[in-house]
Amino acid sequence: MAQSLQLFTACNRSPNPALPKRATYSDAKQFLPATSNRRFPVTVFPKLTVKASSSSSSDLDSSSPVLVNDNGAGGVLSGATVQVAYAAVTKLAAATVSDSSSIEVDSVTEAELKENGFRSTRRTKLICTIGPNTSGFDELEALAVGGMNVARINMCHGTHQWHRNVIKRVRRLNEEKGYAVAIMMDTEGSEIHMGDLGGAPSAKAEDGEIWTFSVRTYDSGQPERTINVNYDGFAEDVKVGDELVVDGGMVRFEVIEKIGPDVKCKCTDPGLLLPRANLTFWRDGSVVRERNAMLPTISSKDWLDIDFGIAEGVDFIAISFVKSADVITHLKSYLAARSRDSDIAVVAKIESIDSLKNLEEIILASDGAMVARGDLGAQIPLEQVPSVQQKIVQLCRQLNKPVIVASQLLESMIEYPTPTRAEVADVSEAVRQRADALMLSGESAMGQYPMKALTVLRSVSVRIEKWWREEKRYDPMELPDIGSSYSDNISEEICSSAAKMANNLGVDALFVYTKTGHMASLLSRCRPDCPIFAFTSTTSVRRRLNLQWGLIPFRLSFSDDMESNLNKTFSLLKARNLIKSGDLVIAVSDMLQSIQVMYVP
Repeated sequence: MAQSLQLFTACNRSPNPALPKRATYSDAKQFLPATSNRRFPVTVFPKLTVKASSSSSSDLDSSSPVLVNDNGAGGVLSGATVQVAYAAVTKLAAATVSDSSSIEVDSVTEAELKENGFRSTRRTKLICTIGPNTSGFDELEALAVGGMNVARINMCHGTHQWHRNVIKRVRRLNEEKGYAVAIMMDTEGSEIHMGDLGGAPSAKAEDGEIWTFSVRTYDSGQPERTINVNYDGFAEDVKVGDELVVDGGMVRFEVIEKIGPDVKCKCTDPGLLLPRANLTFWRDGSVVRERNAMLPTISSKDWLDIDFGIAEGVDFIAISFVKSADVITHLKSYLAARSRDSDIAVVAKIESIDSLKNLEEIILASDGAMVARGDLGAQIPLEQVPSVQQKIVQLCRQLNKPVIVASQLLESMIEYPTPTRAEVADVSEAVRQRADALMLSGESAMGQYPMKALTVLRSVSVRIEKWWREEKRYDPMELPDIGSSYSDNISEEICSSAAKMANNLGVDALFVYTKTGHMASLLSRCRPDCPIFAFTSTTSVRRRLNLQWGLIPFRLSFSDDMESNLNKTFSLLKARNLIKSGDLVIAVSDMLQSIQVMYVP
């Protein structure tokens, strides 16, 4: 008979009045039974009794909870797997609607787990910006099948009705096909940027061409090679000889003449101009930022967009050009007052010098961070961007905040079907830094090859993660204590111990039962070698967990009885052939702070 080890915190089960109110783990150690170099006492229990389940879902008890799995795995898909996934989705969706006791499982994840096994599942999450080329239902489904975990809508472009239609299609995709694709709304911010290019999707600026940047509004057609600027003081602030940087350096101009509200500029670095691109200007080798620093972080348009996001129930709101933690705190208070029944997470975009000056306090106040390298690279020297990226990624992980690496990952794929080798190396470095997520911007919003770009991100992520495991490159990063209470300290110790045990024992998967998602995020922070199956009873929490490294979120109704939860979970997963007898798993829970190690019966 296989045995199950249950490790539990004695100090949590039997609180000792001698412990201080805000005790640390070291304070509690003296009250724990002596063990051989273990942080928790170990008791050996007989094997759990789990009723064997057949492969048919009809054999499940009618009271079995509905279990929903998302597409967080995202391993390398063969052509046959994709075809099977597409064919299975409709049949599976119909079955789940008619039978409440069956498993609502994403067929793509199911196929990947069966074909590649636990060890080959993708840990790094993928975000796709939705634009004209990817806004249809079929295109969104193709992105979900390809590994999209979060759909980003950029409020710089499109109307509220256009974005509302995209959100409805993503929600329909989740409901009908069993996905858990989250929605991230990205605000425009109040920084200086270009207009809409007269309705054109893009424009090409060639070397030596003269372009006019103007604050004028044109009633009848915009003149050729003319760009509107949203900042009324633009012509007064720039000087002849200044360098105008577009979209983080994708195109550069030199100011050669000022005529009233018009600024004549000569193109010095040719490239593609996109609508609503950010503008910065440099003088004597330094960015001119006085005016930007005076502008509010959240503009009046942003507040209208935030109200729209609240009404539509988005999962994340990304705030552009955050200068201080006060902005995040103010927005969170507003969200709490306006959306009491929702749980919207706030992501701080780090893309300015002001953000870097207040980096730690901004990250602490937020629910996550985005390294927006394009705009950031326009405000700091280019050679500093890689080290700043690594610093932000490491700090976010230490503070247990998900971090997204964004901007220009595969920029050439906007026009070409294959990336440059330098872009592939850039993606692999972000994966090696253990960032939670990678984001496509123009590549998926208006590029010619959105699916190919997503495939590159997925395949590079899977390959680098596999190499990391094969080389046994366990991360030596020291993770500081971040708990604000004794209970939080216990949860951190449990997750740290569970991750170390998972690596040392070579377990197949970690199971975590969590109501708020906090325990799952602590496990993700440890970056264990195996995937993490995160079970939560709340749909919104499940979607939010889809942003974090290594988590495969499921929706499951569960109780405080761990043995009952494990019995139900094993039955449901075995019925879908997602696990098999003999698999070794470690289970933790935020209802009962414990660690259980067991073989699947």
